[in-house]
Amino acid sequence: MRASEIQPSEVTLMAAQDVVRTSVAAPLTYKLRVRYGECDPQGVVFNANYLAYFDIGIMELFRAAFGSYQAILDRGVDFVVAEAGLRYHRPAHIDDELTLEVAITRLGTTSITTSYRILRDGELLVEGTLRHVLVDPKGLVEREPGTKTTIPVWMREGLAPFWLSEE
Repeated sequence: MRASEIQPSEVTLMAAQDVVRTSVAAPLTYKLRVRYGECDPQGVVFNANYLAYFDIGIMELFRAAFGSYQAILDRGVDFVVAEAGLRYHRPAHIDDELTLEVAITRLGTTSITTSYRILRDGELLVEGTLRHVLVDPKGLVEREPGTKTTIPVWMREGLAPFWLSEE
C-alpha cells in the first residue's frame, strides 16, 4: 500500500515530520538460505554475517519502497549506518531456510531505525536494530563533516507502509 492510498481513518499525522503512520503497517519479510561460506567450522552462521543479513533486509525494504536503492542515490541522498545492535537467541546452520523480517521503528529528522528478526520455522534466532543516517553523498566523497541531511517528504511517504506503529 502506498501512502497515497491510505484512508483517512487509518492516518495519524506526525506534527513536526509530515509523516503518515497507519495501523496496517507490517514488517517486510524475505526468505534466505544459509550458505556454506557464511558458517564457521562447526556449521553455525558466524555472528558477523547476521549484519550482512540485515543489510539484505534494508535493501529489500528500499526496493519495495522506491523500486531500487539506485533510485535513492539518483535523488541525491544516501544512507550510512550509525549504530547496530544484535541479540542472539539460537544458532542458524548450513542450508537452513531463514525468514528475515524488517520494519521501521523510528523515523527521525535525519535518521531511521529499523528492527530485524531472523526466524527459522517461526523460531526466533536473532533480533536487532540498525540506525541509518541520511547523508549527502558528495560530502562523504569529499570527507566533509556535517553531511547529514533531512529526510525528504517523498522518502517518508515511501517508507510509511513499513513503519510499525507503537500503538
